[in-house]
Amino acid sequence: MKKFYLLLAIFIAALNLRPIITSVAPLLGTLQDELGMSALTASLLTTLPVLCMGIFAPMTTLLRDRFGLERTIFIALLLITGATALRGTVGSVSVLVVTALIGGIGISLAGPLLSGFIKKYFPTKPGIVSIYSASMTLGAAMASASAIPLYNRTNHNLTLTLSCWAILGIIALIVWSALLQRKASSEHSVRSKLPFTNKRALLLTLFFGLMASMFYSATAWISPIARNFGYSASSAAMLLTVFTLIQIPVSLTIPGLVSKFGKRRFFLVLCSVFELIGIVMLLLKLPMLPAVIALGIGAGGLFPLALMLPIVETNSSEEAGTWSALSQFGGYIIGSMGPLMIGVIYDHSGSFVAALIAMLVIVIAMIGVQLLITARKTEVQG
Repeated sequence: MKKFYLLLAIFIAALNLRPIITSVAPLLGTLQDELGMSALTASLLTTLPVLCMGIFAPMTTLLRDRFGLERTIFIALLLITGATALRGTVGSVSVLVVTALIGGIGISLAGPLLSGFIKKYFPTKPGIVSIYSASMTLGAAMASASAIPLYNRTNHNLTLTLSCWAILGIIALIVWSALLQRKASSEHSVRSKLPFTNKRALLLTLFFGLMASMFYSATAWISPIARNFGYSASSAAMLLTVFTLIQIPVSLTIPGLVSKFGKRRFFLVLCSVFELIGIVMLLLKLPMLPAVIALGIGAGGLFPLALMLPIVETNSSEEAGTWSALSQFGGYIIGSMGPLMIGVIYDHSGSFVAALIAMLVIVIAMIGVQLLITARKTEVQG
């Protein structure tokens, strides 16, 4: 099958991995008002999928061994698409929570297996992960930025606004249906296990967790920090949009540079330093736009590198899938705790200074883990 079609399959699958989450976030206040939803229940609509992305990641190896790589990704896309479409049938709190759960399970399956898919079809080109990460970021930005305009243009129709993203899923299912016959027969006999005893795999998991903790903390708290600093609501929303959009070109560029020049340690630490710069600028209460751009550059580079490392550290698509499953299992669980930690620190201190210092500590710890990951093994160009 042509490489272009395989790249298209990666792009369209990754495009579906975030809209079910990010399309909800801008409408949380509206959902609370229209459906009488509590703040706790509303928060579940965004935190539940993230937790599922971690908790259910180990299922990927079992399902892949049973059904094969391509079929399992197809099943994952079916879950995401079905959950998104279901939001168009009944506008109720229970439906939203159930679909958040189902969608989160679908994302937890597709995420690690797309890394295995890249390893299988592009074994010497790990930089292809840039398409995966950039597409996922693009999908997140599209859904987040379009939520309010779509809600207004559909005469405040919540169900249609939240379910229209199923169109992307239908397209993905059509594209992936052509790949269902490509499952290797040997996959039936493979018995995969998560590499809990592999120190390097555990280091990658810790790195993924610290990276995700910073990413979700910044995503959740950039706007509240901006409001606390005296910015208007519209300016605070704009800063969050900038943080998201800047990640797209960065996530497209960094994996290619690593594949071309090697030097994974340099690029890992460089992206972390950008996050450090952004946090220090916030601590000094400098203008937020440059700080947010620095944070976006750091996050935009670290995420695809976290996806790329299991691919370059392993020797087969099955092994890449298990390493990715482990890193996302532990990583997303750790990452989901980041915004909660920042909120607790803010509640106790009444200031974002202590919270920002905690984020600074997270990034410094992440740099230490990055140095350990790259210290004991000769770097290989992709």
